[in-house]
Amino acid sequence: MTAGLQRGFLGILMLDTHFPRPVGDIGNPGTFAQGGIDVRYLTVRGASPKRIVQQGDPALLAPFVAAANDMVRQGAHMVSTSCGFLALWQAQLAQAVPVPVVTSSLLACARVERPGIVTISADSLGLPTLRAAGVPDGTPVQGVAPGCEFQRRILGNETELDLVQAREDVVQAACQLVRTYPGVGTIVLECTNMPPYRVAVTQATGRPVIDIVTVLRQAWAELALDP
Repeated sequence: MTAGLQRGFLGILMLDTHFPRPVGDIGNPGTFAQGGIDVRYLTVRGASPKRIVQQGDPALLAPFVAAANDMVRQGAHMVSTSCGFLALWQAQLAQAVPVPVVTSSLLACARVERPGIVTISADSLGLPTLRAAGVPDGTPVQGVAPGCEFQRRILGNETELDLVQAREDVVQAACQLVRTYPGVGTIVLECTNMPPYRVAVTQATGRPVIDIVTVLRQAWAELALDP
């Protein structure tokens, strides 16, 4: 029996989105299949990328809390989200349910040396979100180019995405990060739509890369080891 079956399922609270989700993306069940992790999804209606990333709309906190509780009632043994910016509500969501909550890969910044962040929107990733995630002060942040394929399609919640260009957009941002801050030891990909490009980022920068998928796999493995 796999750890996922032993420990219930991983419940993922999804933004209300339409863009493609290739394997590697948190919203594709195949992303977790190799690890034997049973995942289930629950969409929070009205939670568009713009309302979360660019507006941080506080009116959406209550629906996310309700969705987290719904997941636990269904049998979730861990809860996550499909947007790294939801780290802003890490404490509230963790307090709302009796199971571990991992809102964002940004939580990993507190556990690695010399992290640097690649995000979908550097302008929107402010101190309140970084501090809510426990990101050390002074951690460098690099966004993808404003208006690039990756940012435009996802924040615009469009139905198409050029995966080749999206990969290039993310890789370029990561390379810019290490050029500007050569002391960065580990790259943390904030956006949950960036994991499909993890290998390309590692190859281009020579740095280890952490994203929401690697964080969740580790957290799930640790949960399975708990007595």
